[in-house]
Amino acid sequence: MTRVDFHTNVGDALLYACRLARKAYQAGQPLVVTADPQRLRVFDERLWTFSPLDFLPHCMADSALAARTPIVLAADLEHAPHHLVLLNLAPSVPAQFARFERLLEVVGNSEDELAAGRERYRFYRDRGYPLNNYKQGA
Repeated sequence: MTRVDFHTNVGDALLYACRLARKAYQAGQPLVVTADPQRLRVFDERLWTFSPLDFLPHCMADSALAARTPIVLAADLEHAPHHLVLLNLAPSVPAQFARFERLLEVVGNSEDELAAGRERYRFYRDRGYPLNNYKQGA
């Protein structure tokens, strides 16, 4: 069963997601990041610029290199090349999250993000998924 980790009170959700991606990469864990195409484009840019000392190899899921790339950005999980860790940056539950061993949910501080995060939390809880909570900041 997929383990679900909620990271809340993170401030800038995309910056925090970049840090999670770096952590997964450094641990040698292949990562798939999912969101809508526009948010994935913004996240792609953030991966290039969030840290001047880090290079995080990543590509879109439709790239010929996706199977060999440790961080894959995918709006649709149907063709995700690996199924170890999924990082969800979408406001809704990813349709195929149960294929993954672990799901990372990032919840920012805005009212919209908090409300969507609560809905996702209830969804996983009501279906019996193991939940872990990591509250950041004060």
